[in-house]
Amino acid sequence: MPAGHHPPHSLPYPTLMPDTPVAAPVSFAEFPAVTAAEWQARLTRDLKGQDPATLRWPLPDGFTVEPFYHREAWVALGGPPAPLSHPVVPWLNVPALTIPAGSNGRAEIDQAAATLTNGADGIHFLLTTSSAFDVAYLAGQLPLARTFIGYTVTDNPDALLSQLVDAAPGTALRGFLRFAPGTVPEGAELADYRTALRHCVRLTSAMPDFRALAVNGAFFGNRGATATQQIAFSLNTAAALLAELPNDEVSAAQVAAALHLHVAVMPSYFLEIAKLRALRRLWATLLHGFGLPAESSTGLRIHAATSSWTQTTLDPHTNLLRHTTEAMSAVLGGADSLSVAAFDSLFAEANDFSTRLARNLSVLLREEAGLGRVQDPAAGSYYLETLTDQLAQKAWTLFQRMEAAGGLPVVRGQLVEEIKAMATETFRRIASGQQVVVGTNRFQNREERFSFHPKKLLRSAAFDVTRATYPTEVLRLATALHFERREKKSKRAAIVLLGSNTNQLILESFLQTLQAHERPEIAASHPPGTLSLLYSSPEEATLMYATPEQFQRFTRFIYQIPNEKQHFIPPALLSSDMPTLQEAVRVFGFHEMRVQGYTTEEVLARLQGR
Repeated sequence: MPAGHHPPHSLPYPTLMPDTPVAAPVSFAEFPAVTAAEWQARLTRDLKGQDPATLRWPLPDGFTVEPFYHREAWVALGGPPAPLSHPVVPWLNVPALTIPAGSNGRAEIDQAAATLTNGADGIHFLLTTSSAFDVAYLAGQLPLARTFIGYTVTDNPDALLSQLVDAAPGTALRGFLRFAPGTVPEGAELADYRTALRHCVRLTSAMPDFRALAVNGAFFGNRGATATQQIAFSLNTAAALLAELPNDEVSAAQVAAALHLHVAVMPSYFLEIAKLRALRRLWATLLHGFGLPAESSTGLRIHAATSSWTQTTLDPHTNLLRHTTEAMSAVLGGADSLSVAAFDSLFAEANDFSTRLARNLSVLLREEAGLGRVQDPAAGSYYLETLTDQLAQKAWTLFQRMEAAGGLPVVRGQLVEEIKAMATETFRRIASGQQVVVGTNRFQNREERFSFHPKKLLRSAAFDVTRATYPTEVLRLATALHFERREKKSKRAAIVLLGSNTNQLILESFLQTLQAHERPEIAASHPPGTLSLLYSSPEEATLMYATPEQFQRFTRFIYQIPNEKQHFIPPALLSSDMPTLQEAVRVFGFHEMRVQGYTTEEVLARLQGR
């Protein structure tokens, strides 16, 4: 049982009533001490000849989790580590609200006010365009001096902060600002934004409860990075900010005090607890490297959010289970604030039911499970202390390797490629069933009636196609659409984007459904780096592949998008009349993926259990 470290007595916790029984000291002196070797012998006996090594759990981070841990593990750690500091106990429940492009945000501000009266401790506004946001209305509806508010903006962060300061003169804001300039991690394009970020630091230097600079570790986590990569690349981002922002007007200490971390929390329960703890531990090491005192690291704020990478559209109520374990990992690992996404946020408009469930999860964990009563509850656990140490060592080595190669933004391409390699491996494990995703590749509900329209969802530009389960999901959705189109004898055909190299995953999954003697000799499904596609018409379904350039030209032709319009993101589903689509597929050079002896329809039917 981990030895928890209790917070200072000055914090408001329930006091004992006069008649509350006082627990007597517990002693286990009557039980003899058991060594690790004795536990190992007992394990071997109980396994009845099975190799105990089969219980070891290899992690994609490059090390292995043992089946049990013993007090002797502390020898490798140099003794029991001290509990980690944690400035905010318990954590703040901070739901996120997205404000659409061009909106003044008044409706969302009103919603935030209602949310704060129903269990939330703060609000995180995700601003698509910050220039239209009605700051004056915000200041009138929510007292900025008392309300914890986070802001994520994609442009002009200092302009928004200036408006907030002007709207409430003399007020010390509470909350944070996260600047997310496009599809790169903060720090990767630092040169373009240094002046604005320094201005943010100066504006908030006298606001101890507001963090104006963000290290967006969630950027890496929601693209498939391992826990080690998330920690290391977050530190690389922080190092870029600490190295480049200080000047004659802004000191390194001010930059460090303005920084906070955003992390995405995954369903791997203990690993995620250790991830947050390792981040705190390495933060002190990073600041020391910049000549800052150790005590400056104790004020680190971590904002955690449930992961979009692990959310699913199939059997979506399983997201409630994922979010519960993710939230527990976040708060037990030491998050200062937490945003829990609605279980149906991938496909549904915001609604009272799912947002209430998401908001109340923190309330249940805090008020009923009592998880906010102990500071660093993982402290003293042989397993978690060892896991924290292993993650910290691996992450620090990776961080140093990236810094030696030039740091951000120089290593951005290398960093993205390393994440992409891990994401591709995750796609493969899910497609093969090696990594279980309940409701998607294991224990599927074959009779599931979708609470969304697959065709509309696949056509939506907002549909997240970067998630771990997307290749598996889209195959099932596309197959359902194909058989529906065939039954209705539709006059139209469609192309569905399955993802990068997904045909290879389909092939491997299909082979798993066959007996050994049934498996044909099959060449590679298509060259690396190409996109996997499904052509569907009432007459046939065909798995195909094309280069990204071929697919981009094809979609521009179908939608009549001129080449002058450089920014164009194709939807996952494109449809047209059959003659046009057939001709376009031929003209733009799409290739068929062939499975010797089986038609595409037979492959799809077998995979979908038809």
